[in-house]
Amino acid sequence: SESSFLLGNAQIVDWPVVYSNDGFCKLSGYHRADVMQKSSTCSFMYGELTDKKTIEKVRQTFDNYESNCFEILLYKKNRTPVWFYMQIAPIRNEHEKVVLFLCTFKDITLFKQPIEDDSTKGWTKFARLTRALTNSRSVLQQLTPMNKAEVVHKHSRLAEVLQLGSDILPQYKQEAPKTPPHIILHYCAFKTTWDWVILILTFYTAIMVPYNVSFKTKQNNIAWLVLDSVVDVIFLVDIVLNFHTTFVGPGGEVISDPKLIRMNYLKTWFVIDLLSCLPYDIINAFENVDEGISSLFSSLKVVRLLRLGRVARKLDHYLEYGAAVLVLLVCVFGLVAHWLACIWYSIGDYEVIDEVTNTIKTDSWLYQLALSIGTPYRYNTTGSGQWEGGPSKDSLYISSLYFTMTSLTTIGFGNIAPTTDGEKIFSVAMMMVGSLLYATIFGNVTTIFQQMYANTNRYHEMLNNVRDFLKLYQVPKGLSERVMDYIVSTWSMSKGIDTEKVLSICPKDMRADICVHLNRKVFNEHPAFRLASDGCLRALAVEFQTIHCAPGDLIYHAGESVDALCFVVSGSLEVIQDDEVVAILG
Repeated sequence: SESSFLLGNAQIVDWPVVYSNDGFCKLSGYHRADVMQKSSTCSFMYGELTDKKTIEKVRQTFDNYESNCFEILLYKKNRTPVWFYMQIAPIRNEHEKVVLFLCTFKDITLFKQPIEDDSTKGWTKFARLTRALTNSRSVLQQLTPMNKAEVVHKHSRLAEVLQLGSDILPQYKQEAPKTPPHIILHYCAFKTTWDWVILILTFYTAIMVPYNVSFKTKQNNIAWLVLDSVVDVIFLVDIVLNFHTTFVGPGGEVISDPKLIRMNYLKTWFVIDLLSCLPYDIINAFENVDEGISSLFSSLKVVRLLRLGRVARKLDHYLEYGAAVLVLLVCVFGLVAHWLACIWYSIGDYEVIDEVTNTIKTDSWLYQLALSIGTPYRYNTTGSGQWEGGPSKDSLYISSLYFTMTSLTTIGFGNIAPTTDGEKIFSVAMMMVGSLLYATIFGNVTTIFQQMYANTNRYHEMLNNVRDFLKLYQVPKGLSERVMDYIVSTWSMSKGIDTEKVLSICPKDMRADICVHLNRKVFNEHPAFRLASDGCLRALAVEFQTIHCAPGDLIYHAGESVDALCFVVSGSLEVIQDDEVVAILG
């Protein structure tokens, strides 16, 4: 960005300049339009103090297509003499033919003897040196205000830069609603993260509670007891946070009044949330608790499944993301299979032993499983007089889950089959639920994948239509290739998004803000807009249209009427006359 250079066409007489960067314009004082088509030897900057031998060496370097460097005294536009270190380098194409000259310039006036011209004749050496230094400092001061303005401009938009990386948003942003210090906005980053934590813990509860109730696991394990207690505390904290979280009112407004928030929560979800947070595990963990009370508290743990209400009331928030929907659907399917597996085991455990006659039912699926895996039930005649043995709890759960999964997704394989009346009734109900669940979940999964590939399908459909059109009207091969290149490159830039369609949805004020953001590179970098007001930029931005041009495309032909003003945001354009490049536009 600090370099100063020219590009000259090596195939035209006198090597005219086709491109001049901003650094050279600042250094020489010439505008780009003044430099274009002048000789790359910089003969327009020669003066009476320019050394004739150096001029001749520069000319020979261009004539012989050589690389060389010189210290040469040139004159700026205001006719101020300046010493330059000039480097010349030929640029060759793939056929090793020189097509361009690159000329770079560095100001070395401070390292040279003070320049003696008509205005300094008779001055002492010290006076001439002082003048040279003063001139150099004045040049630096001319460049400084622009740099300061750029720094201030960037600093004033620091907040937007921090929020969106290098993309600078317009300065027109709606202020966040002002809330009391102890009130949390329901859409802030903290609350969003907290909601996802609650979602994960809710699924943990939905998995562990049915398992503990069905398999009658006494929570004597201190680690599990501590973990469940921590989960209970987190849900209690969530109740406290809900008393301090804004909500959307009937009219779409954000309610931040603490009294209204509390009344709304007490009327809606408070009772359910409180019932789901009671510490049933701690009461059930004591050894001296009566068996009937212990069973009661074990059954009451099912109340914790009411925590799923927290997911239900925030379902619209989770459904904003396709990947989240996919994960939630798979989790729901697995969760239902888990619940049904626990119920399936409970039915088998209740029916396998006839408590009246104290005999075992040989047609129960638990008895058949025990025989097949070699862990049969045994009657303890010497001790308690109860039935013992049978499969382990892990094996029982895995077998139950296997049966419910096969019943939900298919019709089962028969290796685990219902035999008693209770098991058959449950299996019929499970198949009815499974068919509905299977159709709902996997139908939604199909829809999600179709949405994910909708743009790709639209792209291929468009390409096929264009190919058919080109074939039907026998468009020449060269033009056909240009059309296909344009479509492919435009799609890769826009990703198939119809900007006009999106903008048409937004209101006028929002549309102007988006357009200012889309055209920020032009507004920030082009000097024409440096002093423009916000209102002016907003009015202009709405009229701008972004056009993507493929390599080799002609923007304007000679003789055409120019009906638009173009700003090059990225890439470069060539101005061609008689098959020769006469200018390069950046």
